[in-house]
Amino acid sequence: MSLQAATPELVLASGSATRRAMLEAAGLRFRVRPVAVDEAALREAARADGAGADEAALLLANAKAARVRDPDALVIGADQILVCEGDWLEKPADMAAARAQLLHLRGRAHELVTAVACYRQRELAWDHVDIARLVMRDFSEAFLDDYLALEGEAILGSVGAYRLEGLGIHLFDRVEGAHGTILGLPMTPLLGYLRQHGVLLT
Repeated sequence: MSLQAATPELVLASGSATRRAMLEAAGLRFRVRPVAVDEAALREAARADGAGADEAALLLANAKAARVRDPDALVIGADQILVCEGDWLEKPADMAAARAQLLHLRGRAHELVTAVACYRQRELAWDHVDIARLVMRDFSEAFLDDYLALEGEAILGSVGAYRLEGLGIHLFDRVEGAHGTILGLPMTPLLGYLRQHGVLLT
């Protein structure tokens, strides 16, 4: 038994284990097709053109979904940008960069700007952007070192160098926003779109 129609096939244009887990938890059937997109170049070009983080995230989500050339599938692309006091942060390259990034975020508010785009018959069918606001507490450096040792390189896959679904929750004083938006895929709006267009049962 499934809440999903037999067609169209869903394709996730992302190698993110977290996004995959969210779709699986919602009972969706889909294929994973990671795509190669020069995210840094697209992000820098968007910012040079004066785009906001919301526009840049949508641009990247669309670019990923558009790269999957399967005319019969409904392709889902997503992207996320972390904004802290005007700075756009990227996934840390190594543990030293993760430590520096968390020290930069410590005691400050930041936003996670998360976009999703759906392509059908290789054309944009729908896209959406959502924003979560998080306030990181003023933790000690000793706590930070323990946190990094416990989490290890798993945090390098996160734009914020934390996994809110795990030990990262200890970093925060306040979290405002949808859980899916924070993890990198606005699930409620996405499921609403899929229901509206017959992909999911109503």
